[in-house]
Amino acid sequence: MSEPLRIAYSPCPNDTFVFDAWAHGRVPGAPALDVTFADIDITNGMAERGELDVLKVSYAVLPWVLEEYALLPCGGALGRGCGPLVLTREAGAAADLTGRTVAVPSERSTAYLLFRLWAAAEVPGGVGEVVVLPFHEIMPAVRDGKVDAGLVIHEARFTYQNYGLHCLADMGQHWESTTGLPIPLGAIIAKRSLGAERLRELAAAARTSVRMAWDDPQASRPYVLEHAQEMDPAVADQHIGLYVNEFTAGLGEAGYAAVRGLLTRAAAEGLVPPLGPDALAFP
Repeated sequence: MSEPLRIAYSPCPNDTFVFDAWAHGRVPGAPALDVTFADIDITNGMAERGELDVLKVSYAVLPWVLEEYALLPCGGALGRGCGPLVLTREAGAAADLTGRTVAVPSERSTAYLLFRLWAAAEVPGGVGEVVVLPFHEIMPAVRDGKVDAGLVIHEARFTYQNYGLHCLADMGQHWESTTGLPIPLGAIIAKRSLGAERLRELAAAARTSVRMAWDDPQASRPYVLEHAQEMDPAVADQHIGLYVNEFTAGLGEAGYAAVRGLLTRAAAEGLVPPLGPDALAFP
């Protein structure tokens, strides 16, 4: 019997929902999984070091890892209406950020690339220093005047008013209005050394696992809630509803266009290495 496949994904509800059937041996013919739970900034680093067979990473890290890993055409997260926000203490205009200090949660994230693309278009002269802070420290740092602005993601969309902060701009809104494309968030990648046939098997297993979760949402409930920390079950459902969609079952033309569009624009700004013509191709 072959060794279990080593995989890492986050404990967030969208990932546990997607992988529940596969992780628990309910996907016929799929290889067994040895699961590591880690937040995406950790899995991005794992990918850059070539650790593990399969990883959920940020689409923004792909240009650094696609030589060793292939992008699976399913299992990941793209979305609409869920982009990162730039927050400030005072209401203002984009131009107010010229030369200012901005806190971000990571420089290897879609959020960061969207922010830099927005700033290139909307902030004359560009922003000043970019400071990387842990996600939970960003809103307090803006509130306390330690930085001039902060880039926030996920649930901060709904809680920033509690810190007395203002939304200067919605990066997702800017991306969607200028491109018409969804926002590429999390990708599933697998080692190319596994071989083309095995990679196709993994893609099929991921797609089946997603469909099984949709067909019987209650089956994944214990796994989702076990790993969602203290998240309210209703919030977990909203999280799944936002990030598990048709692009999770298959990237399709719009999904691939979104990924290519983001990384091509980012490369033109010197933010990531350029992609080769077949870098996103799946065997």
